[in-house]
Amino acid sequence: MNKNIEMTNRGFSIHGSESREVQTFSLVVGGPFFRLLCFLKICDQDLGFLKRRLFFFMLLSWLPLLIFSVFEGKALSGAVSVPFLYDFEAHLRFLVAIPLFLTAEIVVHQRLQPLVQEFISRGLVPTQLRGKFQAAILSSFRLQSSFVPELCILVLVYAIGILLIWNQFISLDVANWYSTPAGERSRLSIAGFWYVFVSVPIFQFLMLRWLFRILLWWKFLLHMARINLSLMPAHPDRCGGLGFLAQTPAVFAVLAIAHTSVVAGQIANRIFYLDAQLLDFKVEITLAIGYLMILFLLPVLFFMMQLAQAKRNGLREYGMLAQKYVQQFDIKWLSSVSGNHTKLMGSTDIQSLADLSNGYEPIRTMRLVPITNDVVITLLIAMLIPIFPLLLTMMPVEDLLAKLFTLFF
Repeated sequence: MNKNIEMTNRGFSIHGSESREVQTFSLVVGGPFFRLLCFLKICDQDLGFLKRRLFFFMLLSWLPLLIFSVFEGKALSGAVSVPFLYDFEAHLRFLVAIPLFLTAEIVVHQRLQPLVQEFISRGLVPTQLRGKFQAAILSSFRLQSSFVPELCILVLVYAIGILLIWNQFISLDVANWYSTPAGERSRLSIAGFWYVFVSVPIFQFLMLRWLFRILLWWKFLLHMARINLSLMPAHPDRCGGLGFLAQTPAVFAVLAIAHTSVVAGQIANRIFYLDAQLLDFKVEITLAIGYLMILFLLPVLFFMMQLAQAKRNGLREYGMLAQKYVQQFDIKWLSSVSGNHTKLMGSTDIQSLADLSNGYEPIRTMRLVPITNDVVITLLIAMLIPIFPLLLTMMPVEDLLAKLFTLFF
Protein backbone atom coordinates (compact mmCIF):
# COMPACT_ATOMS: atom_id res chain seq x y z
CA MET A 1 0.00 0.00 0.00
CA ASN A 2 1.19 3.48 -0.75
CA LYS A 3 2.78 4.91 2.38
CA ASN A 4 1.79 8.48 1.67
CA ILE A 5 -1.78 8.83 0.52
CA GLU A 6 -3.50 12.22 0.36
CA MET A 7 -7.23 12.46 -0.36
CA THR A 8 -8.13 15.88 0.89
CA ASN A 9 -11.15 16.22 -1.38
CA ARG A 10 -12.67 13.24 0.38
CA GLY A 11 -11.81 14.44 3.85
CA PHE A 12 -9.19 11.94 4.98
CA SER A 13 -5.49 11.23 4.72
CA ILE A 14 -3.30 8.27 5.59
CA HIS A 15 0.41 8.56 6.26
CA GLY A 16 2.21 5.24 6.64
CA SER A 17 2.01 3.72 10.11
CA GLU A 18 0.37 6.87 11.52
CA SER A 19 -2.97 6.04 9.94
CA ARG A 20 -5.95 7.79 11.38
CA GLU A 21 -9.56 6.74 11.14
CA VAL A 22 -11.43 7.46 7.96
CA GLN A 23 -13.74 10.39 8.59
CA THR A 24 -15.93 10.22 5.50
CA PHE A 25 -17.39 7.62 3.20
CA SER A 26 -19.37 8.31 0.06
CA LEU A 27 -20.70 6.24 -2.80
CA VAL A 28 -21.36 9.27 -4.98
CA VAL A 29 -18.47 11.71 -4.56
CA GLY A 30 -15.78 10.81 -7.07
CA GLY A 31 -15.28 9.43 -10.55
CA PRO A 32 -14.69 11.04 -13.95
CA PHE A 33 -18.35 11.96 -14.53
CA PHE A 34 -18.50 13.62 -11.12
CA ARG A 35 -15.35 15.58 -11.95
CA LEU A 36 -16.91 16.62 -15.27
CA LEU A 37 -19.96 17.99 -13.47
CA CYS A 38 -17.67 19.88 -11.09
CA PHE A 39 -15.76 21.27 -14.07
CA LEU A 40 -19.04 22.50 -15.57
CA LYS A 41 -19.79 24.28 -12.27
CA ILE A 42 -23.04 22.39 -11.72
CA CYS A 43 -21.69 20.34 -8.81
CA ASP A 44 -19.10 20.63 -6.05
CA GLN A 45 -17.39 18.36 -3.54
CA ASP A 46 -20.41 18.62 -1.21
CA LEU A 47 -22.90 17.85 -4.00
CA GLY A 48 -24.15 21.40 -4.05
CA PHE A 49 -25.89 23.14 -6.98
CA LEU A 50 -28.60 20.46 -7.25
CA LYS A 51 -30.96 22.88 -9.03
CA ARG A 52 -28.29 23.56 -11.62
CA ARG A 53 -27.92 19.84 -12.30
CA LEU A 54 -31.65 19.33 -12.54
CA PHE A 55 -31.95 22.17 -15.03
CA PHE A 56 -28.89 20.99 -16.98
CA PHE A 57 -30.17 17.46 -17.47
CA MET A 58 -33.68 18.65 -18.30
CA LEU A 59 -32.14 21.03 -20.83
CA LEU A 60 -30.11 18.20 -22.33
CA SER A 61 -32.56 15.28 -22.24
CA TRP A 62 -36.13 16.62 -22.31
CA LEU A 63 -36.27 20.14 -23.74
CA PRO A 64 -34.78 19.28 -27.17
CA LEU A 65 -37.41 16.55 -27.55
CA LEU A 66 -40.15 19.09 -26.95
CA ILE A 67 -38.64 21.59 -29.39
CA PHE A 68 -38.06 19.03 -32.16
CA SER A 69 -41.49 17.42 -31.74
CA VAL A 70 -43.18 20.84 -31.91
CA PHE A 71 -41.15 21.65 -35.03
CA GLU A 72 -42.26 18.37 -36.64
CA GLY A 73 -45.88 18.77 -35.56
CA LYS A 74 -45.79 15.71 -33.30
CA ALA A 75 -46.05 17.35 -29.91
CA LEU A 76 -49.81 17.34 -29.38
CA SER A 77 -51.89 15.20 -31.71
CA GLY A 78 -52.96 14.49 -35.24
CA ALA A 79 -49.94 13.18 -37.09
CA VAL A 80 -49.08 10.26 -34.81
CA SER A 81 -50.81 7.90 -32.38
CA VAL A 82 -48.52 8.85 -29.49
CA PRO A 83 -47.64 12.57 -29.48
CA PHE A 84 -44.77 13.74 -27.32
CA LEU A 85 -46.78 15.57 -24.68
CA TYR A 86 -48.88 12.44 -24.12
CA ASP A 87 -45.94 10.05 -23.83
CA PHE A 88 -46.04 9.01 -20.17
CA GLU A 89 -42.83 7.03 -20.37
CA ALA A 90 -40.75 9.91 -21.73
CA HIS A 91 -41.93 12.39 -19.11
CA LEU A 92 -41.55 9.97 -16.21
CA ARG A 93 -38.12 8.98 -17.47
CA PHE A 94 -36.69 12.48 -17.94
CA LEU A 95 -38.75 14.68 -15.59
CA VAL A 96 -39.13 12.24 -12.68
CA ALA A 97 -36.56 9.44 -12.77
CA ILE A 98 -33.49 11.49 -13.71
CA PRO A 99 -34.22 14.21 -11.09
CA LEU A 100 -34.72 11.44 -8.52
CA PHE A 101 -31.40 9.87 -9.51
CA LEU A 102 -29.71 13.21 -8.88
CA THR A 103 -31.58 13.87 -5.64
CA ALA A 104 -30.76 10.38 -4.37
CA GLU A 105 -27.06 11.26 -4.54
CA ILE A 106 -27.49 13.84 -1.78
CA VAL A 107 -29.74 11.57 0.30
CA VAL A 108 -27.38 8.59 0.09
CA HIS A 109 -24.30 10.73 0.68
CA GLN A 110 -25.68 12.40 3.79
CA ARG A 111 -27.33 9.36 5.36
CA LEU A 112 -24.94 6.56 4.49
CA GLN A 113 -21.78 8.31 5.62
CA PRO A 114 -22.61 8.42 9.38
CA LEU A 115 -23.93 4.85 9.25
CA VAL A 116 -20.56 3.60 7.99
CA GLN A 117 -18.81 5.46 10.80
CA GLU A 118 -20.86 3.43 13.28
CA PHE A 119 -18.51 0.49 12.71
CA ILE A 120 -15.78 2.52 14.41
CA SER A 121 -17.77 4.63 16.88
CA ARG A 122 -19.47 1.52 18.30
CA GLY A 123 -16.17 -0.29 18.66
CA LEU A 124 -17.25 -3.09 16.32
CA VAL A 125 -13.90 -3.10 14.53
CA PRO A 126 -11.12 -4.23 16.90
CA THR A 127 -8.11 -1.93 17.07
CA GLN A 128 -5.82 -4.52 15.53
CA LEU A 129 -8.18 -4.84 12.54
CA ARG A 130 -8.61 -1.13 11.80
CA GLY A 131 -6.27 -1.56 8.85
CA LYS A 132 -8.78 -3.88 7.17
CA PHE A 133 -11.52 -1.31 7.66
CA GLN A 134 -9.34 1.35 6.06
CA ALA A 135 -8.52 -1.06 3.24
CA ALA A 136 -12.23 -1.49 2.53
CA ILE A 137 -12.65 2.30 2.36
CA LEU A 138 -9.64 2.72 0.08
CA SER A 139 -10.71 -0.12 -2.18
CA SER A 140 -14.12 1.51 -2.67
CA PHE A 141 -12.49 4.88 -3.30
CA ARG A 142 -10.15 3.49 -5.97
CA LEU A 143 -12.93 1.75 -7.85
CA GLN A 144 -15.19 4.77 -7.65
CA SER A 145 -12.44 7.10 -8.86
CA SER A 146 -11.39 4.89 -11.76
CA PHE A 147 -12.49 5.80 -15.28
CA VAL A 148 -12.86 2.12 -16.27
CA PRO A 149 -16.30 1.42 -14.68
CA GLU A 150 -17.94 4.50 -16.20
CA LEU A 151 -16.31 3.82 -19.57
CA CYS A 152 -17.72 0.27 -19.47
CA ILE A 153 -21.15 1.67 -18.56
CA LEU A 154 -21.00 4.04 -21.53
CA VAL A 155 -20.10 1.17 -23.88
CA LEU A 156 -22.92 -0.98 -22.47
CA VAL A 157 -25.42 1.84 -22.96
CA TYR A 158 -24.75 2.20 -26.67
CA ALA A 159 -23.87 -1.43 -27.48
CA ILE A 160 -26.65 -3.16 -25.55
CA GLY A 161 -28.92 -0.61 -23.89
CA ILE A 162 -29.85 1.19 -27.11
CA LEU A 163 -29.32 -1.27 -29.94
CA LEU A 164 -30.77 -4.31 -28.17
CA ILE A 165 -32.84 -3.65 -25.05
CA TRP A 166 -34.53 -0.36 -25.96
CA ASN A 167 -34.97 -1.15 -29.66
CA GLN A 168 -36.30 -4.68 -29.13
CA PHE A 169 -38.24 -4.51 -25.87
CA ILE A 170 -39.10 -0.93 -24.90
CA SER A 171 -39.92 1.15 -27.97
CA LEU A 172 -43.58 1.24 -29.04
CA ASP A 173 -44.60 -0.51 -32.26
CA VAL A 174 -46.99 2.25 -33.31
CA ALA A 175 -46.52 5.59 -35.03
CA ASN A 176 -45.27 7.96 -32.37
CA TRP A 177 -43.38 11.21 -32.00
CA TYR A 178 -39.93 9.57 -32.20
CA SER A 179 -40.40 6.84 -34.83
CA THR A 180 -42.68 5.60 -37.59
CA PRO A 181 -42.93 1.89 -38.47
CA ALA A 182 -41.38 1.17 -41.89
CA GLY A 183 -41.55 -2.55 -42.59
CA GLU A 184 -39.48 -4.51 -40.09
CA ARG A 185 -37.67 -1.37 -38.97
CA SER A 186 -38.69 2.05 -37.72
CA ARG A 187 -37.77 5.41 -39.19
CA LEU A 188 -36.62 7.89 -36.58
CA SER A 189 -37.80 11.47 -36.60
CA ILE A 190 -35.47 14.38 -35.77
CA ALA A 191 -36.67 14.22 -32.18
CA GLY A 192 -36.23 10.46 -32.35
CA PHE A 193 -32.54 10.75 -33.19
CA TRP A 194 -31.97 12.96 -30.15
CA TYR A 195 -34.14 10.65 -28.05
CA VAL A 196 -32.29 7.47 -29.04
CA PHE A 197 -28.73 8.74 -29.13
CA VAL A 198 -28.72 11.42 -26.41
CA SER A 199 -31.70 11.38 -24.03
CA VAL A 200 -32.09 7.63 -23.49
CA PRO A 201 -28.31 7.08 -23.15
CA ILE A 202 -28.18 9.80 -20.47
CA PHE A 203 -30.94 8.09 -18.54
CA GLN A 204 -29.42 4.63 -18.92
CA PHE A 205 -25.96 5.90 -17.97
CA LEU A 206 -27.27 7.47 -14.75
CA MET A 207 -29.26 4.33 -13.94
CA LEU A 208 -26.36 1.93 -14.53
CA ARG A 209 -24.03 4.28 -12.68
CA TRP A 210 -26.29 3.88 -9.66
CA LEU A 211 -26.23 0.11 -10.12
CA PHE A 212 -22.42 0.24 -10.04
CA ARG A 213 -22.54 2.31 -6.85
CA ILE A 214 -24.87 -0.16 -5.17
CA LEU A 215 -22.61 -3.04 -6.17
CA LEU A 216 -19.76 -1.04 -4.68
CA TRP A 217 -21.81 -0.86 -1.46
CA TRP A 218 -22.22 -4.64 -1.67
CA LYS A 219 -18.46 -5.01 -1.99
CA PHE A 220 -17.81 -2.77 1.01
CA LEU A 221 -20.26 -4.65 3.25
CA LEU A 222 -18.90 -8.00 2.06
CA HIS A 223 -15.41 -6.80 3.01
CA MET A 224 -16.72 -5.73 6.43
CA ALA A 225 -18.49 -9.08 6.91
CA ARG A 226 -15.15 -10.83 6.48
CA ILE A 227 -13.65 -8.87 9.38
CA ASN A 228 -13.99 -10.55 12.76
CA LEU A 229 -16.21 -7.88 14.30
CA SER A 230 -16.63 -7.44 18.05
CA LEU A 231 -20.34 -8.22 18.17
CA MET A 232 -22.21 -7.99 21.48
CA PRO A 233 -24.89 -10.69 21.78
CA ALA A 234 -26.64 -8.90 24.67
CA HIS A 235 -26.99 -5.63 22.74
CA PRO A 236 -30.59 -4.36 23.04
CA ASP A 237 -30.87 -3.89 19.25
CA ARG A 238 -30.96 -7.73 19.10
CA CYS A 239 -28.42 -7.64 16.27
CA GLY A 240 -25.21 -7.74 18.26
CA GLY A 241 -24.70 -4.00 17.75
CA LEU A 242 -25.32 -4.11 13.98
CA GLY A 243 -28.86 -2.81 14.29
CA PHE A 244 -27.85 0.44 12.57
CA LEU A 245 -27.49 -1.53 9.33
CA ALA A 246 -31.26 -2.00 9.29
CA GLN A 247 -31.51 1.66 8.27
CA THR A 248 -29.34 1.31 5.16
CA PRO A 249 -31.93 -0.21 2.75
CA ALA A 250 -34.33 2.67 3.41
CA VAL A 251 -31.57 5.10 2.37
CA PHE A 252 -32.20 3.94 -1.21
CA ALA A 253 -35.98 4.56 -1.13
CA VAL A 254 -35.65 7.52 -3.53
CA LEU A 255 -33.94 5.22 -6.03
CA ALA A 256 -36.75 2.71 -5.64
CA ILE A 257 -39.28 5.39 -6.60
CA ALA A 258 -37.17 6.37 -9.61
CA HIS A 259 -36.97 2.82 -10.94
CA THR A 260 -40.65 1.98 -10.56
CA SER A 261 -41.57 5.38 -12.09
CA VAL A 262 -39.98 4.18 -15.32
CA VAL A 263 -41.83 0.88 -15.09
CA ALA A 264 -45.09 2.76 -14.49
CA GLY A 265 -44.45 4.94 -17.55
CA GLN A 266 -43.86 1.93 -19.79
CA ILE A 267 -47.01 0.24 -18.53
CA ALA A 268 -49.08 3.43 -18.89
CA ASN A 269 -48.10 3.79 -22.54
CA ARG A 270 -49.14 0.23 -23.28
CA ILE A 271 -52.44 0.62 -21.43
CA PHE A 272 -53.45 3.83 -23.20
CA TYR A 273 -52.02 3.18 -26.66
CA LEU A 274 -51.87 -0.61 -27.08
CA ASP A 275 -55.14 -1.52 -25.29
CA ALA A 276 -53.35 -3.50 -22.59
CA GLN A 277 -54.63 -4.03 -19.05
CA LEU A 278 -52.78 -3.40 -15.79
CA LEU A 279 -53.13 -7.04 -14.76
CA ASP A 280 -51.27 -8.02 -17.93
CA PHE A 281 -48.13 -6.66 -16.27
CA LYS A 282 -48.43 -8.27 -12.84
CA VAL A 283 -45.39 -10.46 -13.56
CA GLU A 284 -43.30 -7.48 -14.70
CA ILE A 285 -44.30 -5.46 -11.62
CA THR A 286 -43.53 -8.37 -9.31
CA LEU A 287 -40.15 -8.94 -10.94
CA ALA A 288 -39.27 -5.24 -10.72
CA ILE A 289 -40.16 -5.11 -7.02
CA GLY A 290 -38.31 -8.37 -6.36
CA TYR A 291 -35.21 -7.11 -8.18
CA LEU A 292 -35.15 -3.87 -6.19
CA MET A 293 -35.73 -5.67 -2.89
CA ILE A 294 -32.78 -7.95 -3.59
CA LEU A 295 -30.65 -5.01 -4.69
CA PHE A 296 -31.23 -3.03 -1.49
CA LEU A 297 -31.72 -5.75 1.13
CA LEU A 298 -29.27 -8.47 0.14
CA PRO A 299 -26.00 -6.83 1.30
CA VAL A 300 -27.06 -6.71 4.95
CA LEU A 301 -27.44 -10.50 4.79
CA PHE A 302 -23.66 -10.78 4.47
CA PHE A 303 -23.40 -10.53 8.27
CA MET A 304 -25.68 -13.51 8.88
CA MET A 305 -22.87 -15.96 9.63
CA GLN A 306 -21.21 -13.63 12.13
CA LEU A 307 -24.52 -12.90 13.84
CA ALA A 308 -25.32 -16.61 14.05
CA GLN A 309 -21.91 -17.31 15.59
CA ALA A 310 -22.31 -14.42 18.03
CA LYS A 311 -25.71 -15.74 19.09
CA ARG A 312 -24.33 -19.23 19.68
CA ASN A 313 -21.44 -17.82 21.70
CA GLY A 314 -23.77 -15.55 23.66
CA LEU A 315 -26.21 -18.35 24.49
CA ARG A 316 -23.33 -20.51 25.68
CA GLU A 317 -21.47 -17.87 27.70
CA TYR A 318 -24.50 -16.19 29.24
CA GLY A 319 -26.00 -19.62 29.81
CA MET A 320 -22.95 -20.62 31.84
CA LEU A 321 -23.15 -17.34 33.80
CA ALA A 322 -26.84 -17.92 34.50
CA GLN A 323 -26.14 -21.50 35.51
CA LYS A 324 -23.57 -20.41 38.11
CA TYR A 325 -25.84 -17.72 39.50
CA VAL A 326 -28.87 -20.02 39.73
CA GLN A 327 -26.76 -22.67 41.46
CA GLN A 328 -25.58 -20.16 44.05
CA PHE A 329 -29.14 -18.85 44.44
CA ASP A 330 -30.39 -22.38 44.97
CA ILE A 331 -27.73 -23.14 47.54
CA LYS A 332 -28.39 -19.91 49.42
CA TRP A 333 -32.19 -19.87 49.45
CA LEU A 334 -33.56 -23.30 48.57
CA SER A 335 -31.13 -25.68 50.23
CA SER A 336 -32.69 -27.32 53.25
CA VAL A 337 -29.33 -27.22 55.01
CA SER A 338 -28.24 -23.59 54.62
CA GLY A 339 -31.42 -21.84 53.45
CA ASN A 340 -32.72 -19.04 55.62
CA HIS A 341 -36.08 -17.96 54.26
CA THR A 342 -36.63 -15.44 57.03
CA LYS A 343 -34.05 -13.12 55.39
CA LEU A 344 -35.60 -13.36 51.93
CA MET A 345 -37.71 -10.25 52.48
CA GLY A 346 -35.73 -7.21 51.36
CA SER A 347 -33.02 -9.24 49.64
CA THR A 348 -31.88 -8.09 46.19
CA ASP A 349 -31.15 -11.65 45.02
CA ILE A 350 -34.60 -12.12 43.48
CA GLN A 351 -34.28 -8.85 41.56
CA SER A 352 -30.80 -9.85 40.40
CA LEU A 353 -32.19 -13.13 39.15
CA ALA A 354 -34.89 -11.24 37.22
CA ASP A 355 -32.28 -8.83 35.83
CA LEU A 356 -30.19 -11.77 34.68
CA SER A 357 -33.22 -13.21 32.92
CA ASN A 358 -33.93 -9.86 31.24
CA GLY A 359 -30.32 -9.66 30.09
CA TYR A 360 -30.57 -13.14 28.61
CA GLU A 361 -33.72 -12.32 26.60
CA PRO A 362 -32.02 -10.13 23.91
CA ILE A 363 -29.60 -12.99 23.23
CA ARG A 364 -32.37 -15.57 22.98
CA THR A 365 -34.35 -13.37 20.57
CA MET A 366 -31.31 -12.10 18.66
CA ARG A 367 -31.99 -11.67 14.92
CA LEU A 368 -29.65 -13.25 12.41
CA VAL A 369 -30.50 -10.58 9.82
CA PRO A 370 -30.33 -6.83 10.60
CA ILE A 371 -33.55 -6.06 8.75
CA THR A 372 -36.75 -4.77 10.33
CA ASN A 373 -40.31 -4.96 9.07
CA ASP A 374 -40.73 -1.19 8.97
CA VAL A 375 -37.78 -0.85 6.58
CA VAL A 376 -39.21 -3.50 4.26
CA ILE A 377 -42.61 -1.80 4.36
CA THR A 378 -41.00 1.59 3.67
CA LEU A 379 -39.24 0.22 0.60
CA LEU A 380 -42.37 -1.53 -0.62
CA ILE A 381 -44.49 1.61 -0.28
CA ALA A 382 -41.83 3.63 -2.11
CA MET A 383 -41.86 1.15 -4.98
CA LEU A 384 -45.64 1.10 -5.24
CA ILE A 385 -46.16 4.89 -5.18
CA PRO A 386 -45.65 5.27 -8.97
CA ILE A 387 -47.70 2.13 -9.67
CA PHE A 388 -50.69 3.22 -7.58
CA PRO A 389 -52.12 5.77 -10.09
CA LEU A 390 -52.38 2.97 -12.67
CA LEU A 391 -55.11 1.40 -10.53
CA LEU A 392 -57.32 4.20 -11.79
CA THR A 393 -57.26 2.51 -15.20
CA MET A 394 -59.09 -0.44 -13.65
CA MET A 395 -61.77 1.35 -11.60
CA PRO A 396 -63.08 4.87 -10.93
CA VAL A 397 -61.35 6.84 -8.23
CA GLU A 398 -64.47 6.75 -6.02
CA ASP A 399 -64.56 2.94 -6.05
CA LEU A 400 -60.84 2.75 -5.42
CA LEU A 401 -61.02 5.04 -2.40
CA ALA A 402 -64.01 3.09 -1.07
CA LYS A 403 -62.08 -0.19 -1.30
CA LEU A 404 -59.07 1.34 0.43
CA PHE A 405 -61.30 2.73 3.17
CA THR A 406 -62.89 -0.66 3.84
CA LEU A 407 -59.46 -2.31 3.75
CA PHE A 408 -57.89 -0.09 6.42
CA PHE A 409 -60.89 0.96 8.46
